Amino acid sequence: MRYFVQLSYHGKNYHGWQIQPDAVSVQEKLNHAISTILQEKIQVVGAGRTDTGVHATQMFAHFDIDKNLDDNIAYKLNSILPHDIAVQNVFLVDDEKHARFSAISRSYEYKIWLGRNPFLLDVSWQIHSQKPNVNLMNEAAKLLLEYTNFQTFSKVKTEVYTFNCEVTEAYWIQKENELTFHISANRFLRNMVRAIVGTLVDVGLGKLSIEDFRKIIESKNRSNAGLSVPAKGLFLTKIKY
Repeated sequence: MRYFVQLSYHGKNYHGWQIQPDAVSVQEKLNHAISTILQEKIQVVGAGRTDTGVHATQMFAHFDIDKNLDDNIAYKLNSILPHDIAVQNVFLVDDEKHARFSAISRSYEYKIWLGRNPFLLDVSWQIHSQKPNVNLMNEAAKLLLEYTNFQTFSKVKTEVYTFNCEVTEAYWIQKENELTFHISANRFLRNMVRAIVGTLVDVGLGKLSIEDFRKIIESKNRSNAGLSVPAKGLFLTKIKY
């Protein structure tokens, strides 16, 4: 039988989702908790990978086990998981449903705070000086929907079969001092959102024109894009199946 786990986590203390040697990961903590509760070795499969320091308000993982689980499994998991990881639900699915490959879209948000806020240091990138032009950033963001190849915004050393992604929405919303970038796509490349945000902020600060942004996308050259903004402002927010 296959079970899905819905969870969220604060990424500050983790080297991303995926298990890796000599580093603490969210997947490792979840594996340990489920294995402890069920008293057998469990390896969960995640819906994707978040990098070091990235947060998730909605993440899914699946695992297989040959027995029915009781209704309070989520409560039991939360009793032994670290406080910065929370399980919202554990539920039975069809055996063919896969946490990663069955997902049809993923959504991220990137949060910027305009000014200083000590209470948001771990969950936003704070810009203290010039305020970016949000209208220009939204005009540039619209261009992302016209393209499918996003090699420009991918880590240079990465093993992927294609740089193609179908971006379905990309826009900024400002509420007073909080500036949030929303983006959804069928898949994302490593570092893609953070590189896009860094380049869009350059547009907003007048360092790049909207036409420059188009040329950067078409160049397929990471060195032409902007900086990779800090991971702490990035949240995986929604996965659709």
